Amino acid sequence: MRTSEGREMAAARRLAPMIAAAAGRIERERELPADLVDALHEAGLFRLLLPKTLEGAELAPAEFVRIIETLARADAATAWCVCQTAGCSLSAGYLAPGAAREVFGPPRAVLAWGAGAAGKAEKVAGGYRVNGKWGFASGSRHATWLGGHCRVILPDGSAARDETGALIERTMLFPRELARIEDNWHVIGLRGTGSDSYEVSDLFVPDHLTLSRDVNAEILHPAPLYRFNTNHIYACGFASVALGLAQAMMADFLALAVKKTPREGQARLAESASVQGETGRLHARLSAARSFIAASLANGMDDILTTGGLGLDQRMTIRASASHALAEAREVTVALYHAAGVNAIFDGSPFERRFRDSFAVSQQVQARSNHFETIGRHLLGLPPDLTFA
Repeated sequence: MRTSEGREMAAARRLAPMIAAAAGRIERERELPADLVDALHEAGLFRLLLPKTLEGAELAPAEFVRIIETLARADAATAWCVCQTAGCSLSAGYLAPGAAREVFGPPRAVLAWGAGAAGKAEKVAGGYRVNGKWGFASGSRHATWLGGHCRVILPDGSAARDETGALIERTMLFPRELARIEDNWHVIGLRGTGSDSYEVSDLFVPDHLTLSRDVNAEILHPAPLYRFNTNHIYACGFASVALGLAQAMMADFLALAVKKTPREGQARLAESASVQGETGRLHARLSAARSFIAASLANGMDDILTTGGLGLDQRMTIRASASHALAEAREVTVALYHAAGVNAIFDGSPFERRFRDSFAVSQQVQARSNHFETIGRHLLGLPPDLTFA
């Protein structure tokens, strides 16, 4: 596993000016433009978490989130799409080699999926008969495959359950052209993610293109990366989107503060002691949040390399680092927006879009404040809900 800055980070830095220049088009078109998608493919940024056997980078999560933050400083929607589809690509670690190559082998392969087990998959000979509709499929407009998380239904019509009595869920993978896409992504922030809904009816999906994600017993690829589950990647990745947004707004504020003299004022914002102190505190908050994520993921990798898996303490630490960063980034963004004054309120200002994007990030499931309750239950010796840990 790579631990130092490599060619993928260099590619992200190289593409950042192009991504930033495309931000207006991304916002207007509500998707990543074709030329930007081409550039991301050519740079290998849709293959960051794919196995090396599939020409992927197989990056350590701590390096992956640094790349996501770099992209988010240029454009949050681009970073979000790369992060979301990278999380989907972890499914390659749960597929037999032939199936993984079927889905991810083509050089422009991208898998996207929506949220929740919103479908039903009836077990039939050789596979499943699938019906369902899913929303929030970020990156689906440039995807080649889609996934649908489903409750498994037995031939007698009853819901399948495991030995503990819990409902069994499986993810069904199918080519994008087999789904009906609904263009319904009309939102105030992260507009460019094209997070549409899609549905299928009576679609046959063969057994080899199904998986139970985040179930350790189903992991087929030996690389340590695949011992992290999708929630670890989504939580820390989306937190890094939020941190990148806040860093970009910080840069915008610093540029404004050295030029702006408030009305009725005699000195520039940058010469105000209160502004100086607040700027230093906000910088420290972002730096601490970033370091917490990096440490939690690096320590998680150490756990995996030492014991073969992530212990509960480390899972909770990863959850804590992501939830903390999401909350800190949102609060820093609000503080910088207010500090910019009336300059922040105009359409097209760098503050206005980043403020909207930041709050769109903070509204999604990984940013729920009740994740802190999960962490607290664990620390207090009570059984935690592990759904998002």
